[in-house]
This record gives sequence, structure tokens and C-alpha cells, in this order.
Amino acid sequence: MFLAAIHDRPEVEPPSDAALMERLARRDTAALETLYDRYSRAVYGLIFRIAQQAATAEEIVQDVFLQLWRNAHLYRSSRGRLEPWLFTMARNRTLDYRRLKREKQRRREDSLELHPAAFVAPNPESLVDQKRRAERVRSLMQSLPAQQQKAIELAFFEGMTHSEIAQALEEALGTVKSWIRGGLLRLREALEEAL
Repeated sequence: MFLAAIHDRPEVEPPSDAALMERLARRDTAALETLYDRYSRAVYGLIFRIAQQAATAEEIVQDVFLQLWRNAHLYRSSRGRLEPWLFTMARNRTLDYRRLKREKQRRREDSLELHPAAFVAPNPESLVDQKRRAERVRSLMQSLPAQQQKAIELAFFEGMTHSEIAQALEEALGTVKSWIRGGLLRLREALEEAL
């Protein structure tokens, strides 16, 4: 009798992807868990094929489902099924990761080519020479009129543009440009004389 009652109950169909995405857009964490259980292995497989690293693939899977959580409101079932949309997100995220990794590697290699001396023990004579030059530049900077000195400091040490400096000092843009140009010329001439 008990077995007959179990067989007579209708089977509950799992919710559709579209229904889960609607719930997800309303911030239903259970919907995210269901989608994760449904698709995480397939998404992982795709990412692993591209990234070729298990730890990286696991991290990107988490990013993809976080992106799904954040962008659930963008999904439209009328445009297509969830699975291809999710796989496209996973593929794009993985390719972005690979591009970023290649760019970091290229920068590291460029840095090694441009600055090989950074990996060699410093020459004591060059350190003394650098210190002397730095002191000379400081001294020359202090010999400049206050406006030139301030404008050059803002440009080179604060990274401000000429327009930003003009605004900060409440001076005309042309005036600021001439202060910087004139100050740098004086510094260069004085440094060349010192050599």
C-alpha cells in the first residue's frame, strides 16, 4: 500500500533554467546553487581545456558564477538557452585571463631587458655618483623661483597635467607651461655645466 502511494505521486520536474534565472535576478541563492550544481562541471571542463591548469580553472569557474549572480538581470530566455550564454561567459573570462597572463609575462621580460643592471650588484662608485647627482638636482631645484619649483614638483612628483597645475596654482596655463619649460632648461644647463 505504501509503495503504491509513492508510485501514484507525480514526479516533480526540476525548474527550468529560465525560471532559475528569474529567481536569480531576485537574488535567490538557492537558484544559484541549483545552477552551479547543474553546470559547474561542464563549465569547469571548458575552462580547463583552455587554461590547462586545474587551480586556474577552479578560480575562473567561481568568477563565472559570480558574474552570473551579478548579471542575472541581463539574461533573456527569448534570446536563447542559458547554457551557451554561460559557456560564452566562461570562454571569454578564460581568454581574458590568458591575455592578462601573457601581458604580465611580456612586461616581466621587457623589464628584464630594459633593466638588467637591477639584477646585478650595484657598483659603489655609481651609487656615490647617483647620490651626488641627486643632491645637485635638489640644490638646483631650490635655486629656482618658488613658482617654477612648485610647478615642476607638481608635474613630476605628483603626476599632475599642466592644466591641473594651472588650476591648483590659480595661474594661466601658458604661464605654468613656461615656468616648467624654463625651470627644466635651467636645471639641464646647470647639470651639463657640472659634468
